[in-house]
Amino acid sequence: MNKKIILGVTALLAAGMLYSCNNKGNQKTAGTENSTTENTAENHDHAGHDHAGHDHAQAAPTQSSGPAAILPNFTFYQLRSGIRVSNENLAKDKNTVFILFDPGCSHCQHEATELEKNIDRIKDVNIFYISMNDPALVLGFFDSFAPKLSKSSNVEVLIDKDQTFIQNIHVPSQFPANYVYGADGKLKAHWEGEKNINEAISQFHK
Repeated sequence: MNKKIILGVTALLAAGMLYSCNNKGNQKTAGTENSTTENTAENHDHAGHDHAGHDHAQAAPTQSSGPAAILPNFTFYQLRSGIRVSNENLAKDKNTVFILFDPGCSHCQHEATELEKNIDRIKDVNIFYISMNDPALVLGFFDSFAPKLSKSSNVEVLIDKDQTFIQNIHVPSQFPANYVYGADGKLKAHWEGEKNINEAISQFHK
């Protein structure tokens, strides 16, 4: 990925991709075609969202490619402690779900709330919540929408300081973006945007 695309993508995502959060369509699961295409870029509500510095033409080709089939090396940092988290911290006997999200995204808020309601059904998978946003915003997100979820023993809330996710794993077109990797590091499922919670949990256990 060249520097121009990385810069365009970083501006697109790190600034807060609210327009993508509002796009419910184009949900994807690994190995399947897009299940819906209800809303396109033309349907986004851009009111109040500053697109200065966004280069959609540069970012689009990157977004069209799928996520890494084999989980590459990564480094994120725990929200509260700042402790480094890498591939070495992955469970060797269960799936790991990566959820890339934006604290201001209403669909991300809804998914977190629903997962908290179903916390007993997801005890047997590891969940990594990942954000490139300011830690204070991320902390406020969980305090407001899913305080119990963030404190669950199988859930880690991580900060992506270096935009590692979008550079090495995938550039999503919508938030929240969910990725299910097996203990062997292989991608099992992937979708972007809001998904029925029962369907999502089913994919977590794929």
